[in-house]
Amino acid sequence: MYERTIPMKPESTHATLTPQQLAAQEAKQRYGKPERGWREKLYIVIFEAETRTGRAFDLVLIAAILMSVTVVVLSSIASVAARYNTLLMALEWFFTILFTIEYIARLLCLKHPVRYAKSFFGVIDLLAIIPTYIGLLLPGAHVLIDVRILRLLRMFRILKLTSYVHEYTVLGRALLASKRKILIFLSFVMMVVFLLGTVMYVVEGPDNGFTSIPTAIYWAISTMTTVGFGDIAPKTDIGRAISSLMMLLGWGILAVPTGIISSEMTMQRSVKLVTTRACPACLKEGLDDDARFCKNCGDKLPPMALD
Repeated sequence: MYERTIPMKPESTHATLTPQQLAAQEAKQRYGKPERGWREKLYIVIFEAETRTGRAFDLVLIAAILMSVTVVVLSSIASVAARYNTLLMALEWFFTILFTIEYIARLLCLKHPVRYAKSFFGVIDLLAIIPTYIGLLLPGAHVLIDVRILRLLRMFRILKLTSYVHEYTVLGRALLASKRKILIFLSFVMMVVFLLGTVMYVVEGPDNGFTSIPTAIYWAISTMTTVGFGDIAPKTDIGRAISSLMMLLGWGILAVPTGIISSEMTMQRSVKLVTTRACPACLKEGLDDDARFCKNCGDKLPPMALD
């Protein structure tokens, strides 16, 4: 008789991590979390959205971003800008100073602030405050503050919209998987546009507005995409026949990339994402987020921690 030994069950530190917690861990590893003092407390508030203070901070930040973009939009309306110019300017500077303090605070609470400054969100944070200061020297540059809207990408992590994060991931992987097909399709479209644009230049000529091949190609693109600005129009019967063919061809062309991406998204949906969730009984990893029982041993799984 052989005595059966049961191996020790190591604790799985990643079994119940949510996407928000994984993002916080990634930020900690990449940028460095201070170990003590006011910098650690500031780091927890700014970068750890799973904490109560961190979530409140990020929700307030989202509200400030939305209001700042609204101010920029309102300032572009002549009647509103003329009536509330002083208020809008004061609000614009208020949000700029607020985001400047937030940007500096982000850098101060990190061990590696340069890494964050070079990251995607670090660049966006900087671009969100620069236009107002540049506007002091170059009037009109403040309209670039609309780049602040890009910072709302954080809300996918902050508001626990895990389904939106998953859909975004599926869309991104579908685009990457179909990039070669899309590039081949676009190259074919460009060849057709170049060919038909050249034909229209020969058929219509400069007298009817087709003064050069690039101009004719511009017309071909606007026609094939069914936009049709109307600044250039064929006058001859042959030219009208070609333009009619191009418009009908455009309807079919618009459907091709949609079908390519949709098929790739369908394939991506059928692929289960690998998770770090593990069964506490048999230590089987890679379990589904919504699983209630282990697919390996059948034991009931504990619910995933959301807070």
